[in-house]
Amino acid sequence: MKADISAVWDKIQGMINGFIILLPNMVIALIVFAIFLYIARSIKKVVKRLTHNHRQARSLGMVLGRLAQGTTILIGLFVALSIVIPTFKANDLIQLLGISGVAIGFAFRDILQNFLAGILILLTEPFQINDQIVFKNFEGTVENIQTRATTIKTYDGRRILIPNSELFTNSVTVNTAFNNRRLQYDIGIGYGDDIDIAKELILEAMHSVKEVLKDPAPDVLVMDLAESTVNIRARWWIDPPRRIDDLTSRDRVLCAIKKKLTENGIDLPYPTRQILFHDQTEETDGDRSRQREGWVAGKGEFPKPRRISDSIRHLAQVQAQQNGKVDSHITNDGKTENVN
Repeated sequence: MKADISAVWDKIQGMINGFIILLPNMVIALIVFAIFLYIARSIKKVVKRLTHNHRQARSLGMVLGRLAQGTTILIGLFVALSIVIPTFKANDLIQLLGISGVAIGFAFRDILQNFLAGILILLTEPFQINDQIVFKNFEGTVENIQTRATTIKTYDGRRILIPNSELFTNSVTVNTAFNNRRLQYDIGIGYGDDIDIAKELILEAMHSVKEVLKDPAPDVLVMDLAESTVNIRARWWIDPPRRIDDLTSRDRVLCAIKKKLTENGIDLPYPTRQILFHDQTEETDGDRSRQREGWVAGKGEFPKPRRISDSIRHLAQVQAQQNGKVDSHITNDGKTENVN
């Protein structure tokens, strides 16, 4: 029993002595790894600073900065392990990375997919930082393109994180991809108005707005002969094509068009409906087989609708009876005359 305890104690003492011997190496390894971390961050900042003033190379600089940072950290880890374990070789690290890489690949498949998609987005640049994009139900300004997700700031002050794999495999609308952008709006005029005059007035109204570009020039097109209106589409271009410029120009163009058309007597009608009521006689009221409601209900003669004068006479008769004038005469215009 005493021999077993002595053997255990000797092992513990050996481990403690080994840890004390490795302690200086571990401290040195930590210092070296911290230095490599600082170098990696510095390299990333330098690369971003060099490409910050070049819009076309900004995204590429982000990719190169992150790759340089990752490579530097990996080298620092190898050097630190070599200091702690002098017998550690590069082949051991490669084998370790190969075995763990397969396991990590299965466990973090989605993360790696987003990472690769982020790298491809940064390289191909379908959109860039500060671009305004529309993705499904989300619309806003791109704040940052990370290796895992892209963050956009909506126009109402919210932040949306979208996985890069979703952005890379689905359609994205980039509103600020080009310098100019065309806007449009449909205006309905009356059928009695002159179309050519209305088109000239709409063009004059659009030219009076400073946000509307002269080149490309605005234009107007008749698009539809609707139920109540003749629809004319006004189209104009703006620069820059950002959201605030869209709203500002739309507000001023529509106000100018409305004012111009009303000042010159052009009608801006609204939809109207005509409702027809089918009359019934009291004798057949509730009799589905003889009601006049727009369809053939049964065979035989259909009841004739009452005239308006008959309806007025009937209502006056009922009112006279309620007032106690039982001996009364109803004239043709619906008035009640007492015969007493």
